Amino acid sequence: MRDHGESGAAGPPSEAVREALRGAVRGEVAFGTTARALHTMDASNYRRVPLGVVAPRDAEDVAAALAVCRELGVPVVPRGGGTSIAGQATGTGVVLDFTRHMNRLLDLDPAARTAVVQPGLVLDRLQEAAAPHGLRFGPDPSTHGRCTLGGMIGNNSCGSHSVAWGTTADNVGELSVLTARGARLTAGRDWRGAPEGLRALVEGESARLRTGFPELPRRISGYALDALLPEKGADVARSLCGSEGTLGVLTEAVVRLVEAPRARALAVLGYADESAAAHAAAGLLPYGPLTVEGMAADLVPGTAGLPRGGAWLFVETGGDSTAEADARARALVRAADVTDAVVVTDPAGQRTLWRIREDASGTATRMPDGGGEAWPGWEDCAVPPARLGEYLKDFRRLLTAHGLRGTPYGHFGDGCIHVRIDFDLLTPDGIARFRRFSEELAALVVAHGGSLSGEHGDGQARAELLPAMYGPELVELFARAKAVWDPDDLLNPGMLVRPHRLDENLRFAVLPRRPVDVAFGYPADGGDFSAAVRRCVGVAKCRTTEAGTGVMCPSFRATGEEEHSTRGRARLLHEMLAGEVVTEGWRSPEVREALDLCLSCKGCRSDCPVGVDMATYKAEFLHHHYEGRRRPAAHYAMGWLPVWLRWVARTRTAGPLNALAAVGPLARLAERLGGIARERELPRVAREPFTRWWKRRIRARGTAGPGGGAGGGPTVVLWPDTFTEHLSPSVGRAAVRVLEAAGLRVLPPPTLRLPARRVGDGRSRSAAALLTARRARVCCGLTYVSTGQLDRARTVLRRTLDLMAPVLETSAPVLVLEPSCAAALRTDLPELLHEDPRAALLAARVRTFAETLEEYAPHWTPPAVDRPVTGQTHCHQHAVLGDAAERRLREAAGLTGELSGGCCGLAGNFGFEEGHYEVSAACAEEQLLPAVREAAPGTVILADGFSCRTQLEQLAGVRGRHLAEVLAAALDDAGRGAGQDAGKAAGKDAVEKAVEDTVEDAPDGE
Repeated sequence: MRDHGESGAAGPPSEAVREALRGAVRGEVAFGTTARALHTMDASNYRRVPLGVVAPRDAEDVAAALAVCRELGVPVVPRGGGTSIAGQATGTGVVLDFTRHMNRLLDLDPAARTAVVQPGLVLDRLQEAAAPHGLRFGPDPSTHGRCTLGGMIGNNSCGSHSVAWGTTADNVGELSVLTARGARLTAGRDWRGAPEGLRALVEGESARLRTGFPELPRRISGYALDALLPEKGADVARSLCGSEGTLGVLTEAVVRLVEAPRARALAVLGYADESAAAHAAAGLLPYGPLTVEGMAADLVPGTAGLPRGGAWLFVETGGDSTAEADARARALVRAADVTDAVVVTDPAGQRTLWRIREDASGTATRMPDGGGEAWPGWEDCAVPPARLGEYLKDFRRLLTAHGLRGTPYGHFGDGCIHVRIDFDLLTPDGIARFRRFSEELAALVVAHGGSLSGEHGDGQARAELLPAMYGPELVELFARAKAVWDPDDLLNPGMLVRPHRLDENLRFAVLPRRPVDVAFGYPADGGDFSAAVRRCVGVAKCRTTEAGTGVMCPSFRATGEEEHSTRGRARLLHEMLAGEVVTEGWRSPEVREALDLCLSCKGCRSDCPVGVDMATYKAEFLHHHYEGRRRPAAHYAMGWLPVWLRWVARTRTAGPLNALAAVGPLARLAERLGGIARERELPRVAREPFTRWWKRRIRARGTAGPGGGAGGGPTVVLWPDTFTEHLSPSVGRAAVRVLEAAGLRVLPPPTLRLPARRVGDGRSRSAAALLTARRARVCCGLTYVSTGQLDRARTVLRRTLDLMAPVLETSAPVLVLEPSCAAALRTDLPELLHEDPRAALLAARVRTFAETLEEYAPHWTPPAVDRPVTGQTHCHQHAVLGDAAERRLREAAGLTGELSGGCCGLAGNFGFEEGHYEVSAACAEEQLLPAVREAAPGTVILADGFSCRTQLEQLAGVRGRHLAEVLAAALDDAGRGAGQDAGKAAGKDAVEKAVEDTVEDAPDGE
């Protein structure tokens, strides 16, 4: 049965399998394009297309699905979080997805220190439940926020704390499994749960089992048949760990918990290089550390917080108190021969440092010097810890001999090394070299007494080479054990036993060989959209739901659906390019639907370890998808928002328009015509745009130009973005107030008078012509980019560069108050107009409000506000711009507290579009709205983005403020209250009143 679906043998049609499963199971049965495309890959180099996916509700569903597949001869692949690195979570039959329903913690017994879990339970959920009892599950892979207990048991996962608490197999009590032929077994010790014939097999081969397995802490390769020896307790449960779903299907597990230290300290030890760190690791084990993790400088984007050195060991110690943990860490530092060291006891500081290590599985996929691709395949070999230093030297020599590069990191204390290597897996010559290197490395690992897999399992990546480690006789014994458990070869065929070749089923073989014609430049990927999509390696950090872990991916956090994660969307784009499962290319409705709930928050651009930029990919897709076709109404209503708002300003119809929008039936009609969610209120348009106020102010002053009376400081060009100009001019007015108080001279960007364009017989003009009849103005193109109208975006941006040419000849910064517009100029502009050198010049000139003050008015002291703050860092600020300057400015003004992470959920046009309201509100409820509700009275609500302020107002009835508004109000308060000690305490809150005063629309006039 191994050949069915694996070598092209004919099987039952997918429709017959689907209908049989739908009649047998209560859970979801998905055989559609999207479900199949989402499950073609895991986090490995391999790809196989399944027939379909079943999400069982319970063990009865699993049994029913197995019965159908057994009768029809269809392979079954159990799957957890899909983060396997060796290919074992892929297959051509039916995938069992346990994450949807069988994901619960069934019981937790603090006294017995055990937990009963279902296979789809994410590790972090177990840790959260155990923590209040002072307990935890010992193994903790870097994917702890999304890997499942079932996947950990299937791969015998380990993690950074294995030097203290062992592997998953060391922490498993009983396993409830279903065999492929429907037997229900509870595997434990003393042959409990063993299928008939297994004991006889072990007793007949006991001599070989006693001598055929190397003794080392991270031996994961092959089947753990030696655990069945009588001197090892005939531990059937342990023997199933690491079997990669090939022997039985796990439905429930009893796992053991360990006592968590009450306090921890993290010692980071600096060494000259990786070899020195590797040699030192084993010597630290007698001190009883919780971790001994190693990594080199090549994998660290910045060395802030790390001691001096070219490589580091992350050594964690525990204790009953912080002082005890700190003392143990410092004693360890004194005993170590290090270049430099730091000891951190602050939990936040430890998390920051650990994040560097955990993200290595993603950052290692790009070579540090030029961004070249690197891949798994030899991700986790393990050798005896005492031999690690010598092994690494030999490993480096082997890389050099094959002209390859890679940066090792990982569990140095256990002798287990992770590494991504820059294999060429696209050409026949590169794939041939991949095979030769693999064969030679397997021999090297064995020569050092090691295991081909030290954590992630063999899968397809290494199973072919198991004879080099165990010899043919023991590998044949593995096949006999498999036949006892699964005589029909139904479960995950091609893994471990009679494996696929390590160089077939490669995920890249189906991608186009020539670059796809695209609009964006993709400079980090050589202009190749396929290479950009290949960035996603499946580590699935985008599936993490823990608050405070960044912005990515708000729609997945809201829905929990794989297709709404960054990884899921990247998988669909990969399959779109492949053309096998997703067959309609850029016209694919499946890809469009998956991208529909992408908020274009750009969170993945910074939070994804490999820098997947789904906002750009979405814009690219929409550009092609709607090329030559009618777009959704929202693309015209909100994509062309700058046009409509300028038209309103030119015709001075803001007042009547706002009045009409206040009439319910008319507002509903406008929303329906514009594709706007009926739950939304239409924002009010300012009666006086920001630049009109600016001109009136200049005339009133009688000065030669804006800011002319503000002193002789540097000149700043203040960008009148669409939101500040027409919807929130109070922000612009406040910014001018603060900038001039700081001694800066504020100027607007240049404008250009254009002739009116006549239409038809010359007696009428289009809206666009009316807009350009007076002046052409700068625009960042954001609304056109976010709706995929990239031709229009390029036209607008080219005109902007023409207008900005005089500014680019100076050294003046360009201050953009709206974070999303600043991000568009920093990233979208140079990537869309990559052939125009002016684009990069303007992008480099863009500054945020705080960056401008810090860089161009460094000696200015902001007014003291001395209030707590809450609110949210704008998602584009987090992802593209950074908020370090904003943090320092808030601190200088006495604004205390942290802003929440995540995304507000409105995200420009997203939250206004029909069908998005529920997801938009759910995103806001994840972090922003709870933070605002929990704020103490008198707390300043900060929200620099117009979308964030609108979301707060519409969902919470709270008015958020731009930082410029808060500082401007404080300046006005200080001016009014000079010399009056009681000024701040009198009457209504001065800051709030002053801000409200600036909101009143000034008299119309120009």
